[in-house]
Amino acid sequence: MAKDILTTAEAAKILGVSVRTAQLLIEGGSIPSWKTPGGHRRVYRRDVLGLIAGSGEPPMLASARVILIARQERMADYKAALAKVDFCVVESYSDIYTALLAIGTRLPAAVVIEAETSDASRLAMLESLRADPSLGSTEILVVGRSAATRRSGGGGPDSRMTVFVDELPALPAAIETVFKAAVGHPFPFETPPSFPFPDNEGQRLLALERSGLVDTPPEDSFDRLTWLAARSLDAPVALLTMLTPTRQWFKSRHGLDMIDTPRGWAFCNYTILQKGIMVAENLATDLRFAENPAVKGELGFRFYAGCPVSDPDGFTLGSLCVIDTRPRALDETQKQILANLAALASDEIKLRATDRQLRWAIERGNSKPGAAAASPLPGTKRVVEHQ
Repeated sequence: MAKDILTTAEAAKILGVSVRTAQLLIEGGSIPSWKTPGGHRRVYRRDVLGLIAGSGEPPMLASARVILIARQERMADYKAALAKVDFCVVESYSDIYTALLAIGTRLPAAVVIEAETSDASRLAMLESLRADPSLGSTEILVVGRSAATRRSGGGGPDSRMTVFVDELPALPAAIETVFKAAVGHPFPFETPPSFPFPDNEGQRLLALERSGLVDTPPEDSFDRLTWLAARSLDAPVALLTMLTPTRQWFKSRHGLDMIDTPRGWAFCNYTILQKGIMVAENLATDLRFAENPAVKGELGFRFYAGCPVSDPDGFTLGSLCVIDTRPRALDETQKQILANLAALASDEIKLRATDRQLRWAIERGNSKPGAAAASPLPGTKRVVEHQ
């Protein structure tokens, strides 16, 4: 009889993931666990199997994406409200069908819908989303006090719960509630670190592990971006960083021989706490960095500007940054250049994740009995529907 109680390594083997990924799933609360008197994590086999039961897919990550559906004339107001929410990525749509495609391609953490009772198609979409079991744990939030919309959301016993937000200013708090409920284990470190980290650090580290990027060889597609960043912004150093629990590892580096640093050295620890560009014009006089070994030591860094780089689910893996040995500033055009290059780095990571999922689906389909002559399209379709 199979063992009922498993070690982390045994759970990893069943899930088909690395031991580190299994650790993050367990520590993040995706798999219930307990500690032995010796301090070792143990899990029940049924909980490991329950994680993948019915999906036929690798263990799924939570999402940091929010899909916003609103009228074009109100879009700026909604974006401004959601900008107040940390560690989420907002994708906005005024066209319902484009929004549905974005939802179906990769499930978001939440869908925010502006209440507009005069738009029958939007009410029909709300009904459809509420009745769709494939949305999993995706939350639906409807903004705007509307009796008609509330009635449309009444649904039957199988309809999912919908959060109604009476006014736009209340939306950030409602979204924060969604993310706080999904964060899981809030402290993924054995001892308190010396650097700041986001509230969803456990999920972020799991996303980084799943990306498969850390400790891989240099690649032209990323090296071109750091070269462009250095040349375009007249900076001697440009880096594409990945923040692990203990290291700042450089997937691509221009103008620097080091392949990594301790995580505590990373200026990017502050970049991943926000959505936009983080600039430190003079590191030596900035209280956050003045005592940093990269500032005080032989490297003598004095300027830093970084922009977050994220995965398909909106989790920030690290940043694209430029560094200089002299204090300086960036003008608005230069900031846009850095932001666009970081977006290209994110796009490259997203393409790789999609390609990996498609390959996994095709291989899994071909491994089934009688699947030798099967077309890969069903596997592709299934990934689009469930991812």
